[in-house]
Parts: sequence; structure tokens; C-alpha cells
Amino acid sequence: MAKPKKHLLDFEVDKLTNSIENVLSGDSFATDITPLSKADLKKVTKKNGWLFNWAVEFKQGDRELFKLTIAQNPDIIQGLISLTVKEDNVYMHLIENAPFNRGKHKVYAGVPGNLVAFACKRSYDSGHEGYVSFLSKTALMDHYIKILGATAFGGNLMIINTNAANKLIDKYFKN
Repeated sequence: MAKPKKHLLDFEVDKLTNSIENVLSGDSFATDITPLSKADLKKVTKKNGWLFNWAVEFKQGDRELFKLTIAQNPDIIQGLISLTVKEDNVYMHLIENAPFNRGKHKVYAGVPGNLVAFACKRSYDSGHEGYVSFLSKTALMDHYIKILGATAFGGNLMIINTNAANKLIDKYFKN
């Protein structure tokens, strides 16, 4: 199997919310994050407006893929994340908003923040004290520092440490 290329992440955290928030009404909706199934791959194709090839990502043996859905509507995927639990942190390979959650006409805000908070929680669950790492596009590094509390670690490597992880987890996973 061909080794996948490393992606420089370029997701924008539009808003840190307590769940996800309808952009027009301001209503918040409880969310669930569950493993992405093989059957889900039919919904998350480039033909359906998704930017990444999630089927290729799904086949990587070292990755865990998760989908974000509204608790009362588990059939509509709001966003996706691909993670690897490493020796001392959780590495984020990809994050993507659903096509209807991008741009100025998006339906829900808070999806990327919710997914990053989940990566931090997954880090805690793995014994890594909330540490998360990812490669960022240079133009968005300041955004991740300001919004997520991430730290530039050299080159394009970004780290979310325990303190920043706690703030994100407290925001999204109060229970």
C-alpha cells in the first residue's frame, strides 16, 4: 500500500461553541463523535463535495477516523477527523467540515473546534495528558495559536499542550 502524504492542515476554527451552533438561529445542538464506518464512506466522497479522499485515509492501518454528528440526527455527518495515537501524543492527520459547513453560507459553526477538542480528549484517554500535534499551513499558524492555544514547535509542527487541551475539553465535553 502506498504511504499517504502528510497533509498540512488548513481548517479554520470559526467559533468555539459548547457543541455546534446553527449559524442562522444561534441554536446549539448536542453532538456525538463516533468511529467512521465503511458504510459511511459512501457519504463522504469528492463527488458529494468533500475535499479529501476519506476512503484512502480509512485504509491506513495506523489511523482512527471519527465522524461528528448531531445527537438526534446520526445519519448526517457534520465533520470528520483522522487521528493516530502515538507514543506520547495524538497526531491529527486530517480534519474536514462537511461541505454544507464551509464558506459564508455554512449551516453550523463550531465543528472544527469540536473535533480538535475530541482529539485532546482522545489524548487524555490514551494517557498522553491532552497533548495533540499536527502540521499546519504557515498562513494559519497564528490562527491556531490564538484560537486553540497551540504552540509552534518548529517548521510547521503545532502542539496543543495540557493547559490548552483542558480549555477545549471543558468547552465541549463538560460531562
